[in-house]
Amino acid sequence: MPDRRFDAVICDIDGCLSPESSGPMNAGLLAEIAAWNVAAIETGDRPIVTLCSGRPQPFAEAMCRLIGNRSLPIVAENGVWLYRPDRNEYERDPAILVEHLRMVAEARAWVEKELGPRGVVMQPGKEASISLYHPDTEFLRSLEAPVRAALAEHGWKFRVSMTWLYINCDLEHVSKGTGLDRLMQQAGLRKGRLAGIGDTLGDVPIRERVAWFGCPANADERLKPRADRVSALPEVVGVLDLLRSLR
Repeated sequence: MPDRRFDAVICDIDGCLSPESSGPMNAGLLAEIAAWNVAAIETGDRPIVTLCSGRPQPFAEAMCRLIGNRSLPIVAENGVWLYRPDRNEYERDPAILVEHLRMVAEARAWVEKELGPRGVVMQPGKEASISLYHPDTEFLRSLEAPVRAALAEHGWKFRVSMTWLYINCDLEHVSKGTGLDRLMQQAGLRKGRLAGIGDTLGDVPIRERVAWFGCPANADERLKPRADRVSALPEVVGVLDLLRSLR
């Protein structure tokens, strides 16, 4: 196998491979990443691109297939799930117990009752976390602190954070970081041979587990100082630019 600097690139989805908005994905550029992965798997001359995302498992699995990753696990729902494309297996974090799922269900019922009438909806497809959405992002942002306070008041142990468009409520003991630790253990990957790409502070766990980290131009200004390289190009164009710099 030819020498390569890294064995894998761990990449976020929203803001990196797809727009943060509901706009269309650039299928042509995603096909270039799929071609990159085909070459990575067949020749070993470049790192394989895999995924670490807060997106629900079905969406993340579809992206995994779209970019041609058929060998490395991906992290979905902020660490709740690992998907193994080589085995077509779905593994929920074994640290998520029945009582945690009950807590998520109770919190969902509270959201439906208290926030539903105000136009707040929950992103479909998530099993052990909650993502809140409202078309008025500034209104949604104003709810972050009250949501955090309400969850704590009920004794529901969630980590609450605001992304570009959502309020994420994740179980305190589950995160992108715990998902990545499981991914690395299962795939036999080590930090010194890993690169990563992300665009928000939610991707800091990727930064902490890789030897090299890059950001597309649209990344949060608070994340850019942590990067080894910031592309001058946004989103998937920037991701391709970063990948080519790793050859």
